[in-house]
Amino acid sequence: MMHRHLRELSVAGAYALLLLVLWIARPDFYATGQFWNTLVYSAPVLVAAVGMTLVIVARQIDISIGWQLSVSAIVAALLAERGWPTPLVAAAAIAVGMALGAVNGALVAGLKLPSIVVTLATMVILRESLGWSRSGEQVRNLSDQFQWLGFGQQRGERVIVELAVGVLAVFLLAMNYLAAGRAVYATGSDEEAARLAGIRPRRVVFNVFVLMGALTGLAALLSAVQDATVEPVIGRDFEFKVIAAVVVGGATVSGGRGNLIGSLLGVLLLGTIGSAFVFLQIDAAWEKALQGVIILLAVATGGLGRKR
Repeated sequence: MMHRHLRELSVAGAYALLLLVLWIARPDFYATGQFWNTLVYSAPVLVAAVGMTLVIVARQIDISIGWQLSVSAIVAALLAERGWPTPLVAAAAIAVGMALGAVNGALVAGLKLPSIVVTLATMVILRESLGWSRSGEQVRNLSDQFQWLGFGQQRGERVIVELAVGVLAVFLLAMNYLAAGRAVYATGSDEEAARLAGIRPRRVVFNVFVLMGALTGLAALLSAVQDATVEPVIGRDFEFKVIAAVVVGGATVSGGRGNLIGSLLGVLLLGTIGSAFVFLQIDAAWEKALQGVIILLAVATGGLGRKR
């Protein structure tokens, strides 16, 4: 049992060590509320990481989620600007994400195209389309009913974190106790064996992309409500944060391996590192470089695993 969860335990140990170092070296990191701000900021990343875990376990990848998030956030902000009630705005953001995820899923599962190529193409299409339609224009002066989901900042921050934890809990139960969750692992481990066992791998792949889109839409909402202004580039580099967190938590790009507790730990570890960089006024480029190194190591580890 210990060996089975060695990756998660090592990430948990690294996270605990980081918190201890910050407590000793910079106790004001906690006193100023920076640690809580990290949890609030990481909540959308955690929601998207849940979806990305499913995608990677199914032996796929989705690098378009950053611009899916941007599109969903802009749509949500524009609807809120027009006076739509927040529940309908939330539903619209999730629906937009689902639709974009369904496009990826149809191309990957239906036409059997490589997911890295499909999502690279849709990423560029979404980025350029959003740039053309908005020309960098922000959605400004959003109402208090939209900001912090209408709860005010103090309560709204708690609600955002609670929603992210709730999503994690629901999918954690589903992945461990439902046949659909086991089908994702089976598809990622060996698609042909899964087919012989009565699983329909194409349907599984399509569904994980749709879920990825829906969760990206929810993450977009949770990001957009944290400010009175929503920028068209709100999701820029978001995919790297999510993918890095998931692979740190133990998911392998070769598929069939990964779990949501590991992804949670990866989100917390990398989110705290990024927040500490900002707090210590270290160039943000170092955080992006760290994410790139993590993804590269994950790909190399997956390649070694396939050879063995």
